[in-house]
Amino acid sequence: MPNTPDNTWIAAIESFLLDEPSVEAIRLNPGSKKVEMATLGRVDGELLQAKLAEVLRSIDAKWLKEVPAHTAMFDVRQTGGVMQIGKPSCPTAPKFWKWREFEWPEPDEIEQARENEWRMLALQAAVCGVGLVLGWIFGHPAFFIVSLVAGGWDAAKDAWENIREGRLDVHFLMLAVAFGAVAIGAWEEGALLLFLFSTSGALEHFVLYRTHREINSLTKAAPKFAHVLLPDGQTEDRDVHALRVGDVIVVKPDELFPVDGTVTSGLTAADESTLTGEALPITKETGAAIFGGTLNLWGLVQVRVDRPATQSALSKIITLIQTAQHMRAPSQRFTDRFGTRYTILTLGIVAVMFFVWWLGFGIPPFENAAASKSSFYRAMTLLVVMSPCALVLSIPSAILAAIAWGARRGVLFRGGAAIEKLAEVDVVAMDKTGTLTEGELKVTKIESFPAGRENDVLRIAVSLESNSNHPIARAITRHGEGQGILAEKLAEFHSIAGQGLRGRTEAGLSYVGRRELVKDSALGDALAGVPDAPLGFSEVWVLHEQIVGRILLKDEVRPGSRAVLEQLSADGVRTVMLTGDRRAAATEVAKQLGLSEVRAGLHPEDKVAAIRELTQQGRKVAMVGDGVNDAPSLAAAYVSVAMGARGSDAALEQSDVVLMQDKIEKLLSARRISQHARRIIQQNIVISLGSVIVMAVASLFGIVPLTLGVLTHEGSTVVVCLNSLRLLFERE
Repeated sequence: MPNTPDNTWIAAIESFLLDEPSVEAIRLNPGSKKVEMATLGRVDGELLQAKLAEVLRSIDAKWLKEVPAHTAMFDVRQTGGVMQIGKPSCPTAPKFWKWREFEWPEPDEIEQARENEWRMLALQAAVCGVGLVLGWIFGHPAFFIVSLVAGGWDAAKDAWENIREGRLDVHFLMLAVAFGAVAIGAWEEGALLLFLFSTSGALEHFVLYRTHREINSLTKAAPKFAHVLLPDGQTEDRDVHALRVGDVIVVKPDELFPVDGTVTSGLTAADESTLTGEALPITKETGAAIFGGTLNLWGLVQVRVDRPATQSALSKIITLIQTAQHMRAPSQRFTDRFGTRYTILTLGIVAVMFFVWWLGFGIPPFENAAASKSSFYRAMTLLVVMSPCALVLSIPSAILAAIAWGARRGVLFRGGAAIEKLAEVDVVAMDKTGTLTEGELKVTKIESFPAGRENDVLRIAVSLESNSNHPIARAITRHGEGQGILAEKLAEFHSIAGQGLRGRTEAGLSYVGRRELVKDSALGDALAGVPDAPLGFSEVWVLHEQIVGRILLKDEVRPGSRAVLEQLSADGVRTVMLTGDRRAAATEVAKQLGLSEVRAGLHPEDKVAAIRELTQQGRKVAMVGDGVNDAPSLAAAYVSVAMGARGSDAALEQSDVVLMQDKIEKLLSARRISQHARRIIQQNIVISLGSVIVMAVASLFGIVPLTLGVLTHEGSTVVVCLNSLRLLFERE
């Protein structure tokens, strides 16, 4: 399908449908900002909303006015202003579809709405508090009524919406208690309850607003337009989603790079902090990779588009972060149970205890005495202290704060499960190349036999290797460019499978490749005394009619690798290297890093077997990798960690945690915030569940006044929110 403005949005929707097996069709109505999805079976609505939102954000509404006549696979229909895109199916299948309505995302308006929401809740809580104080001072019910209406307005709206859907929640419980207090003349307690409830609600929304604002700051880094270079040398502004692979765009100083691409002309530096959290400028010259959403600092450059906007590194990270917000942690599933069933159970217990106190112990049902409160008063107190507000908030508030903390510092958690599980890891398995080492070979030495013709050796190597995409070829070509060596024009060129390259220049026939090329030549005997490359080095031989030489290359160990391994060891975490490299090279790197356990010469399936072996020993294994060959072992690990947002798509898709900078030190940062978040979650659960249990038991004996129950209940909610908010201010 051609990637034109008329059907780019169709391709985006089709890609979404292919990725979501539970979604059968989508209806879009751009005019009314309405979107519906037909689903089969059980689905996670919040997760679907997050994924769909990113797709719709990438679509300009003007593209939805005209639909192509047909697509290759999908059924596309238009009726009035409504467009439907569906998977191919039998005629009876639509009868089993369940249509669900979803929100049409408008990021700026949503963030503004969140801010307005917590501000409105804070205003309502303030009015409630003023009414409560005036009621206490003047003792007139009118002030208490104002306080009750202001404090209960938002709870009443939420409770009514839930009742219409057949659900009961804590909002219903709070309103029931408030009206119960009014019914027995306890105006102060009822107003105090709603004041504290509305205040904690405003604080809760403020916490969520702060964390969502941190997370959504990335979406604002996505540019909307690009300057496309036309054949006549002029430029035109075009929507980034209308860019096609191969287009050349012009990026001016202080502008954001719109999409991922490659510099074809010019020199500049880029600020990639939006992508990696690293603020140091990165030099960008001809041939350098560019990432969408990063800032062009000072140069005028031309960039070839390598990926559509929806597939850029920044777009993928935004999608992963937004999806992560809706992926529940294991402990959060525990608190999810406190919904309608718990509410009904609480109401049942309260009703039973009312009759037990009244009929069993002879306590008056509604009349409060000086020595003892009524059965109804006690029941209302029990209802307050059993409401699980703090417990419901204890985990998601901490998870969102941890996700926001990581997003600001180049650590991406794909959901709450990743945060909790990383803290439990006791074995870290690491790939060597690109994880413990830089992953980029560098030329360290050039030798010629006899000595003195090193530049000629490099020139021949650059001339042949510039036609190859092998990592060694890229390293040699890059080194040659740095030395001002230009590739010569080739009259002949072809690759010798498993051996090297053959080419003919004006100077004659040349070979570049493995040592065997030299051994099998007439010079083999003469060069038999040249020692093998040292451990950890790779060698490339150059053979010409008049020149013989070799180039030595090495993949340098990352500067922070040793410190990371030492810290993990000090924390009692076992570290293992899993690599496909030669044992001698792997052992050399292990010695430099002080790593005792090495498994070398592994194929992808061998890495998976190693992960499973460690798992069967009762270990919780984190796998750290960056390449396509690491994806299977990442999937097999208890926690998977991908190195760099620039790593392979396969590694990113399989990862639970993404270290967006190519710095292994970020693994320690991720583990530290994971441990802090887990500790805060445990504290929140103890605070919230403990207060419920202690106060509920005390209420059964009638020793807790309603005012104290209200203060304890709402106080624990406030404490939990503030405790979670601490994560945003943790130092790295």
